[in-house]
Amino acid sequence: MINPPVIRRLPETVVNRIAAGEVVERPASAVKELVENAIDAGARRIEVVIRDGGQTAITVTDDGCGMTPDEIQLALERHATSKLPDDDLMAVSTLGFRGEALPSMAAVARMTITSRPEGAEQAWAVTVEGGGPAKAQPAAHPHGTRVDVRDLFYATPARLKFLKAARTEQNHVVETLNRLAMAHPEIAFTLSDGTRDLIKLNAVTPRLGDDASAARLERLAGIMGRPFADNAMTIDAIREGIRLSGHAGVPTLNRGNAAMQFLFVNGRPVRDRLLLGAVRGAYREFLASDRHPLLALFLEVPPTEVDVNVHPAKTEVRFRDAGVVRGLIVSALKHALAEAGHRASTTVAGAALGAFRPSDNPGDALPLGRSGGGGYGGAYAPAARPSGLSDHYAPLPDLDRAPSAPMTMDPDGGVAAEQSTAEYPLGVARAQVHATYVIAQTADGLVIVDQHAAHERLTQEKIKTAMASGGVNRQMLLIPEVVEMEEPAVDRLLARADELAEMGLVIEGFGPGAVVVRETPALLGDMDIQGVIRDLADDLAEYGETIALAERIGDVCATMACHGSIRAGRRLNADEMNRLLREMEATPHSGQCSHGRPTYVELKLADIEKLFGRR
Repeated sequence: MINPPVIRRLPETVVNRIAAGEVVERPASAVKELVENAIDAGARRIEVVIRDGGQTAITVTDDGCGMTPDEIQLALERHATSKLPDDDLMAVSTLGFRGEALPSMAAVARMTITSRPEGAEQAWAVTVEGGGPAKAQPAAHPHGTRVDVRDLFYATPARLKFLKAARTEQNHVVETLNRLAMAHPEIAFTLSDGTRDLIKLNAVTPRLGDDASAARLERLAGIMGRPFADNAMTIDAIREGIRLSGHAGVPTLNRGNAAMQFLFVNGRPVRDRLLLGAVRGAYREFLASDRHPLLALFLEVPPTEVDVNVHPAKTEVRFRDAGVVRGLIVSALKHALAEAGHRASTTVAGAALGAFRPSDNPGDALPLGRSGGGGYGGAYAPAARPSGLSDHYAPLPDLDRAPSAPMTMDPDGGVAAEQSTAEYPLGVARAQVHATYVIAQTADGLVIVDQHAAHERLTQEKIKTAMASGGVNRQMLLIPEVVEMEEPAVDRLLARADELAEMGLVIEGFGPGAVVVRETPALLGDMDIQGVIRDLADDLAEYGETIALAERIGDVCATMACHGSIRAGRRLNADEMNRLLREMEATPHSGQCSHGRPTYVELKLADIEKLFGRR
């Protein structure tokens, strides 16, 4: 006979160690909990010191409100907290509220808390090891609190096996502290490994005349890098009492993973799939599926509209009305992207300049005739162009025609750049090279435009605008085009024939393995009908049967635009090139194609001069 199991209460020490496994996963988790406590205590300076990635020692010092010895001992008890005065879990306004972090760490480590409230005569220190009794002793310490955690997980050796190398754990601590610092630019943060500073962020306060977003952007620049700050769009939108603020990078500033996407809810760093999905949806028309934008977004939600009591780590939240939150993020980001116009990332120019390297063999360079003294500072005059170069250089034809941007001549017969380029951000066309790239001169540099990518974006935006205004004008083909393909692909296309017709593409079945195209969008002109039909069939296979094309209008428009745009290899005259530049200046999102690649590169004259040693 099998003895029935006996139900009993677990000892308090075991309960605390179980809680520690939920709350304190690794040293970074301990740092997060301690720093959040410091922030909730009103600290304006927080210093963190770790050794061996936090496994050997963690010290967090702040200048917050401090605690009395009785408060310290009470804080070491489970579910004791000062952050729920009304016991209302739907009104959490602080980072911490569970009252589990300190007793959980005390259960698996050696911990000493030293604190002194402002105005108190002396500080008090309370030491606890492995969940044992806490003892308070007088100590010397300025106002504020210092928490020393030594030998993390010594009381639970099995947990030590799951820790990574010290450098890996250190990196997790750095990431955790950076996230908290982003949300609190008014607080100074320091992280040290005992020998050097890993993080040193001074407190940032808005300057006279600046708003809070400028201070936040300065903090973000210190963490995410100056390129992000230089290419960030300001986000500020409100809907139904929910505010979204922060900064997002232009699409051409992207990465291969989402590691540089930071999301916060009421100052709390979160990794929420709803929020990440909203970001993905907003950038879907501008980035390839394997590229990710850089951003830091801050949601301010009434505490009653969000549940932060979902997971012990507090990295997940639930919204009362998730649809409103998602719609706010998508619309705010799309509005910012539209406001950016033709703007492209400045890092594109930096990458282009970095590709230029001085040749080790002087014979590899084009022959130059020296007319001045030696060194880079001398004046150089180009010699006759090699004959082979003319195969790749297309001089502008029809220069006697009046281009969209008028070109004036100076008395010496040259082009007066100052008169013709100052009013055009993308400059005036000067040449076309490799029948693919347009070279334009600006007031302070030059612009190189990928004609196919640029025209593809322009065409895509025109189709979207036409759809929004009531429909796309269609042109009937004099000779309908028959496209043969697999029967499943034909079936997918015919099932969406009505939706495609709204977008200007009229198709009919033509036997079991073909469709006939009778009308195409008028603004596409002579398009690659075979290519667009086959690509649309592939897109429909990916979308699935349940998704309406209206939901993926950007993707459909991109596919059609790609096959109806100026192709690489087509020679353009001066008027066509300038018209392309002017349309880019007037069209939102023209700085990048549908895959997030730049449509143009701008090189400043100062940077070009550096390449030749003139600066």
